[in-house]
Amino acid sequence: MSGHSKWASIKHKKAATDAKRGAAFTKVTKEITAAAKAGGGNPETNVRLRTAISRAKDINMPNTNIDNAVKKGTGELPGVTYEEVVFDAYASGGVALLIEGLTDNRNRTTAEVRNILSKKNGSMAGAGSTAWMFDAKGLISVAKDKTTEDELMEIVLDAGGEDISEEGDVFEITCEPTSFEGVKEALKAKGISTQTAELTKIPKSTVKVQGNDAKQVLSLMEALEEHEDVQAVHANFDIPDDEIEQAAE
Repeated sequence: MSGHSKWASIKHKKAATDAKRGAAFTKVTKEITAAAKAGGGNPETNVRLRTAISRAKDINMPNTNIDNAVKKGTGELPGVTYEEVVFDAYASGGVALLIEGLTDNRNRTTAEVRNILSKKNGSMAGAGSTAWMFDAKGLISVAKDKTTEDELMEIVLDAGGEDISEEGDVFEITCEPTSFEGVKEALKAKGISTQTAELTKIPKSTVKVQGNDAKQVLSLMEALEEHEDVQAVHANFDIPDDEIEQAAE
């Protein structure tokens, strides 16, 4: 998982602070609407919706916007219907990508994602060719100065967490998606703040890339993540944290 926490942390900070916050609002609004449509408008019984609303609050989206997005999903307000799309792809160095999106025009989004890949030394792959390389998981990172590994282990395992690992200056917690909110709440109850918390896809194995390949992979990741129809990009890269920091600058 080397590099993934660092990349997720950088993305999280940028979404909350930079001039692209409007784009972040658009993405999370789509996710709230799609989640409400798929599983109903009650976040207590709809984990996907609860997670999306949490993301919205992390980037300071007004409650009115959140409520309207939910109502568009449940049909209480008129709105655009979004279709879920998934693209399998490869980046430099043989890095596998799984790109997830929400769109009101599949053909347009497919063409635009394909164009980004071709410009950034990536390529589209056949449906399902990379999806099998990833498992759906909850992924939470906690700064090491917030707690000890022993304390974290006791809290997390009791709440349904699967594993804890050390990655640089953070502890990385993984769990099944169904346990994600429970683990977050258990940490919150103990006063332990999280650095990042997301439902994601974790690679079953990683590909080590450095130097120019690493720069190309991260440039492609950023370009894809900036596209308004792309909700998440999962990759199986293993890139040193210092190279990720350099690329982010």
